[in-house]
Amino acid sequence: MSGVWAHTYSIVGRCERTGELGVAVASAVPAVGAICPYLRPGVGAVSTQSWVNPYLAVAVLDRLAAGAGAADAVAATLAEDPAAAVRQLGAIGAGGAGAAHTGADCTAACGHACAADHAVQGNMLTGVDVLEAMSRAFAAGPGLPLDERLLAALEAAQAAGGDKRGRQSAALVVTGSEIYPRVDLRVDEHADPVAELRRVHGVAASQLAPFVAGMPRRGGPAAAAPAAVTEMLLKPPPQRPGGGGSDRP
Repeated sequence: MSGVWAHTYSIVGRCERTGELGVAVASAVPAVGAICPYLRPGVGAVSTQSWVNPYLAVAVLDRLAAGAGAADAVAATLAEDPAAAVRQLGAIGAGGAGAAHTGADCTAACGHACAADHAVQGNMLTGVDVLEAMSRAFAAGPGLPLDERLLAALEAAQAAGGDKRGRQSAALVVTGSEIYPRVDLRVDEHADPVAELRRVHGVAASQLAPFVAGMPRRGGPAAAAPAAVTEMLLKPPPQRPGGGGSDRP
């Protein structure tokens, strides 16, 4: 069967305090963030993996937007898919519990687990304890920002073994009520992508997050970037809070 295989572990989650939705994913294929996470502000978040089909993610989001719960949206979407046996999906809506599907022909170790505010799923894992570690880590920090909880879940999964082929890429996306995400970070090719994603997240929290926080809001007046943010971003990257980058043209 032709197509893009992404043997992967991921988490889709929702913050009950803020209503934000997010996906975090890691895999031993390059640029996993380009093919697996799909989010729609105020509607839901989906990860499509194993034999990836983005149209399934879109169909799940359409059903969530029409009022279906995540479990019904996933079930109805997979019922129309003749290749459901090789699919893996995780989904969470703006309300209700997480849902997931692991096809019978997904590569072992594989599986999923669903909770009130998240779902974890993975295939070609070192063991199903990877999924248990992800779910525990996410549940342990209900007061933390959603991006921190999702990153902690990836770190716990990697510490428990992760993808049995190795490591290559990771991604993190969090969206709220705006058309643009609050966090959208990818490590497309790296020997330790989850650790690198944590590093990039730290730099972005210091340098990019203040800029995003000042961007126009839905229904609000347009305004210039705050002076302090502009001043910070005019400096060479190594001289900014969090460092990183280079000062060479």
